[in-house]
Amino acid sequence: MLDFGAVEKVVTPELEGLYGANVLKDMGELVRLYDFYDGKGQLWGVPDDLDYVPTRAVTNYAKKLIKAQARFMFGRPVELTVKAKDDAQSLVLQEAVNKVLSDNAFYEKLVKAGRDCFIGRRVAVKLWGGKDGIKIMFRPSLEFVFETELDEVDELSKIVFFYGLNDERERASQRVWKQKFEMVDGRCLLTEAVYDGYGKMTESMADAVDTGLDFIPAYVIINDGLSGDLNGESDIEEIMVSQTLYNQLTSDHVDTLKFNMFPVRVAENADGDSLKNMRIAPNALVDLQTEPALAEEGKSASLKILESDFSYAASFENTVSRVKNDMFELLGVPNVGLEQLRGLMQSGKSMQALYWELICKVEERWQAWDAMLRWLVDKVVWMCRAYGLYDLPDCPFTLEIAHVYPIMEDEEAERELDLEEVTQQVRSRKNYAEKWNINPDGNAELAQVAQEAELVK
Repeated sequence: MLDFGAVEKVVTPELEGLYGANVLKDMGELVRLYDFYDGKGQLWGVPDDLDYVPTRAVTNYAKKLIKAQARFMFGRPVELTVKAKDDAQSLVLQEAVNKVLSDNAFYEKLVKAGRDCFIGRRVAVKLWGGKDGIKIMFRPSLEFVFETELDEVDELSKIVFFYGLNDERERASQRVWKQKFEMVDGRCLLTEAVYDGYGKMTESMADAVDTGLDFIPAYVIINDGLSGDLNGESDIEEIMVSQTLYNQLTSDHVDTLKFNMFPVRVAENADGDSLKNMRIAPNALVDLQTEPALAEEGKSASLKILESDFSYAASFENTVSRVKNDMFELLGVPNVGLEQLRGLMQSGKSMQALYWELICKVEERWQAWDAMLRWLVDKVVWMCRAYGLYDLPDCPFTLEIAHVYPIMEDEEAERELDLEEVTQQVRSRKNYAEKWNINPDGNAELAQVAQEAELVK
C-alpha cells in the first residue's frame, strides 16, 4: 500500500494551485471508495457494552452493480472501423489497428478500466511505443495525477504516473516509482525515477528526455461530472447510504431470528435444584420439582416459554426491497429476476425497453469513451508510422464506432422488414446482402445469384 506521506513528498511538488493542494485529500477519498467496493469498507461499528456479538453481514450489491454496468457497456467489444478514401488503404490501416489492439488484450482491459472509472471517478490510458511495438495501458485514479492547459481542460499539459514498489514501513526503505510526461515548447518530455519515502531520488531512468512526440501519450477519461470538472463522479458514492442501510437491516434481521429461535424460559414455583439439571435438547425430559414451601400451600411448578408476538415480516420485506431497488435505480440498472423476465424473453423490443434507462446512461458515457477511442486510434496509427512498425499509407482516415450491447434483438422481424423494402425497391439487394453478412461483397453475391438463376433456366 502506497504511503500517503510518500505521495506528498514525491508527487505533490509536481502540481500547482488548488488541485495540487487537494491531492492527498482526494487520494484518501479514492481509497475509501475502493474499500467500499471491495466490501471491507462497508463494515460498521457496534457498541462494546452488548451482551452478545451483533451480526455484521455484508451483501455487496455495490460491486455487483458496478460490474453489471461495465459488463453491459463493454462486455461485447465495441466495433471500430477505420475508413480511408481507398478500400485498400482502409484494409491496411484496419489490420494494423486490430493487431495492436489484439496484442494488448485491449477489450479485456477496457472492461476493467470501466470498473475503475465508475469507482474512482476517472481513469487514464497510456501509450508506450518503440521499435518493438506499442503498449496500451490503463491506470486507475490512485496511480496518476494530471494538469491541463489553462484555457483548455481537455488538453493535458502534464501527467504523472506513480506507484509503490514495496510495502516497507520505514520511509527510508520505501520505494516509489514516478514517471512524468510534460509539454515544453511543443515537445513532450519524459522524466522517470525512483524515490524513497522522503522524496529523495534513489535511481534516475530519464531526465527531461525528448520523446520525439508533439503530444502527451496519455488520455484521461472523466466519469460524468460537469463542464470543466477534473475530478469526476463515483457511482459508489451514489449508493453508499443505501448499501450500508441494507447491510444493517439484514444483519439486524438475522439477530432477531436468532433471538426468536432461543426464547426465554420461565419456571414458576420450581425448586432451584431441579432446574440445575434441566437440559435443552430434542425429546429431553425435565424433572421439574415444586419448591417444598410452596407445595405445602398447594401450588405446583410450571415451565413456560416467552415468545414474542411482534410481527414485522411484511414491513421488513417491504423496507429492504425498497432500499435494494433504490440502489438499482440510482445506477440505472434494471432489478429483474427470472419471474420478471419470463414474459419478456420472446421479445427483443421488450428487453430493450426494460434496459432503456441503462442504454441511455451508457450512451451518454460513451461520449467520453468514444473521444478516447478516436484519440487512441489516431495516435496508434501515428506511432506505427513514426516507428516504422507497419507499412502504412500516409493518408487521412476516419473512425466509425458502433456500440454493441448484450441484449436480444428482433432480428427476424428486422430481416422481414428489410426483405419487404427490397421487394418495394426502396432497398437494394446488394445492401441487404452486406447488412446481414450474407456476403461482405454485395456485388459478388448478386453475380452468384444471377449465375445460379441462369443454371436453373
